[in-house]
Amino acid sequence: MRYEILRPLRVVDGSSITSLGARKIEVLLAALLVRADQVVSSEDLVKEIWGTRAPRQAIATLQVYVSQLRKFLRRPGRPDSPIVTERSGYVLRLGTDELDFHIFQDLVRQGRAAQRAGRTQEACEAYEEGLGLRRGPVLEDLRDGAIVNGFVCWAEQAWLECVEAFVDAGLELGRHREFVSFLYARIEELPLHEAFYRQLMLALHRSGCRADALSVYQSARTVLGQELGLEPSAALKRLHQAVLVDAPELEAA
Repeated sequence: MRYEILRPLRVVDGSSITSLGARKIEVLLAALLVRADQVVSSEDLVKEIWGTRAPRQAIATLQVYVSQLRKFLRRPGRPDSPIVTERSGYVLRLGTDELDFHIFQDLVRQGRAAQRAGRTQEACEAYEEGLGLRRGPVLEDLRDGAIVNGFVCWAEQAWLECVEAFVDAGLELGRHREFVSFLYARIEELPLHEAFYRQLMLALHRSGCRADALSVYQSARTVLGQELGLEPSAALKRLHQAVLVDAPELEAA
């Protein structure tokens, strides 16, 4: 069985794909998955589900939700529930089950190790596979509490770092032309993320589109100035100057 949280929450068991219809129970499952194999206190789960508006019988209601979640996760031939009651709360034991963000972390680690060892193609493939695990907004509509919201912030940052590493590896392999449209799309999504402007300028320059590369710098300067009142970073300015003089060090190895 595989739990997927790098998207709207769902559970995959072979060819069967299921999701919960009750939002509060979804929040409960999401919180337990984010803290998989760790005890989450009943108090923290109450805050995650209800925030500051917990009902008087919140602990009793939480117990009912846990019971319903255990029924949802029950599978033939599997007598034990993955949700275990502990003294202070509950823990979801993964056992042999998979969690997609653990798989993502493993792929990023493999990619970094391969890149450090000079196996750039292998690194690129690992990053690309990791990025493919995200399909839609991470835990959409379940972000009200500290546990899930904290995870979403981490997941978004980890995804950005993986995208940057993937593009860097691809550019190192000479795949600059195919990354141009990819990077334009990323800038459309995240217009304040400077790294994508840098990578797009480099991809365009290596594709023989120096004027377009310089135009990207001006776009970055305009957006950063209007939205944040900032100038481009020193790294982006250096790249702009290098493109202006057609510096040989910008060429792909």
